[in-house]
Amino acid sequence: MEDPESLGFEHMGLDHRLLQAVTDLGWSRPTLIQEKAIPLALEGKDLLARARTGSGKTAAYAIPMLQLLLHRKATGPVVEQAVRALVLVPTKELARQAQSMIQQLAAYCARDIRVANVSAAEDSASQRAVLMEKPDVVVGTPSRILNHLQQDNLKLRDSMELLVVDEADLLFSFGFEEELKSLLCHLPRIYQAFLMSATFNEDVQALKELVLHNPVTLKLQESQLPGPDQLQQFQVVCETEEDKFLLLYALLKLSLIRGKSLLFVNTLERSYRLRLFLEQFSIPACVLNGELPLRSRCHIISQFNQGFYDCVIATDAEVLGPPVKGKHRGKGPKRDKASDPEAGVARGIDFHHVCAVLNFDFPPTPEAYIHRAGRTARANNPGIVLTFVLPTEQSQLGKIEELLSGDSGAPVLLPYQFHMEEIEGFRYRCRDAMRSVTKQAIREARLKEIKEELLHSEKLKTYFEDNPRDLQLLRHDLPLHPAVVKPHLGNVPDYLVPPALRGLVHPHKKRKKPLASKKAKKAKTQNPLRSFKHRGEKCRPTAAPS
Repeated sequence: MEDPESLGFEHMGLDHRLLQAVTDLGWSRPTLIQEKAIPLALEGKDLLARARTGSGKTAAYAIPMLQLLLHRKATGPVVEQAVRALVLVPTKELARQAQSMIQQLAAYCARDIRVANVSAAEDSASQRAVLMEKPDVVVGTPSRILNHLQQDNLKLRDSMELLVVDEADLLFSFGFEEELKSLLCHLPRIYQAFLMSATFNEDVQALKELVLHNPVTLKLQESQLPGPDQLQQFQVVCETEEDKFLLLYALLKLSLIRGKSLLFVNTLERSYRLRLFLEQFSIPACVLNGELPLRSRCHIISQFNQGFYDCVIATDAEVLGPPVKGKHRGKGPKRDKASDPEAGVARGIDFHHVCAVLNFDFPPTPEAYIHRAGRTARANNPGIVLTFVLPTEQSQLGKIEELLSGDSGAPVLLPYQFHMEEIEGFRYRCRDAMRSVTKQAIREARLKEIKEELLHSEKLKTYFEDNPRDLQLLRHDLPLHPAVVKPHLGNVPDYLVPPALRGLVHPHKKRKKPLASKKAKKAKTQNPLRSFKHRGEKCRPTAAPS
């Protein structure tokens, strides 16, 4: 018998339609979690699986789920169409992503397997119509699923055979404990269940007792993050908050870190403060804001993946996921009350070709650091993580080192060799920009973005449905507060560039251009998209000189 370690998709007894979909996705070999989980799931085992972010957990449960549904329809007695599988996820974005992955894997059996996502709260009427058709797989957050169960839009007690809880370690921290317990009362007594998680914490153990029956535990012996040959992790000690803004300015404006970047902060207010600060220097960025509708957030992620802009500022799941009911279990800072309770980006969201993750604010927990760092160096792509550390955060840094180094004890977050005195010439500019970003400016920026979303959703919804290409022209990194921007700050004079960096960076210079047609010049000025080309094919982090 062939060693199960060497099993490929073609050796797992999968339906030929699933194999064709896997081939179309370009998956030549299963990942470690897929190799271990799929055969066990096909045997009917309950699974408790831990694997790091980006390891292919979604496919690890979606493939056996689809295989079991197809096998039942092909060999079992003819039964009434009903909901056979339920997938629970903590956020709307993850629900949309899970639905997309399941549909891609079911591309060649779409007539036999129907998938519905009911996570969007604003579309309950159309969801009711979809659920009346009894799709085979329903994906949603616990609160939305429970809502439909209580309204009798969804009935699972006599039909559900498979339950999946994805990102299980986030469900309780997102405040879904009570909803989940109530939801379980609507399920049959016997069903197969999968719990997929990036960490095994006390919440996962509690879920295990509630959901699983004599499960097989897969705790893969792999590091929680890629090795140093793929993922470079650095720390840089900043003496003050001002130093953090100064260093970020130098890194981005002098192109010391190139490619697409994710900037993590701990509150939504900090997101807009950072964006307005960067706006002073003509550094385009957008904020992934939980106050905005799901469609808008997904559009921001889509445009980032397509290379329309290179910098997204986000809060992690502990911030964008305030509890709906019950107490908050996280130890992070106070959250923004207005944020969508079912929004989160620290884990699970599929950002493409992220070259660098910058922890502008120190992660609230070691697990949060892992989830943030997991956004880069995915698949076989290289990446870099740079964490700004204040002197008061040194003890927290030690906890992260302890978690990542394991038994070896070797340091993982290496010092980023950067001499702050070399960029002192930029400090007065940063101070000037920081003074311009007042609390009033932040409030106006947030209100402006929300008002624009209301305008688009109410008056332009039908238009954009009829003209989807026009939707692509919307930009999420346009100036929020142009009245305070000083144009001269967008240029970097040669005399301010440190001598040691002049051979490495190419700051923007104003050049005298030959006279061209006024029409062409005007078009270039009015269409900023032309200057933003997709740069995700290569990751080019550039470390500063020592």
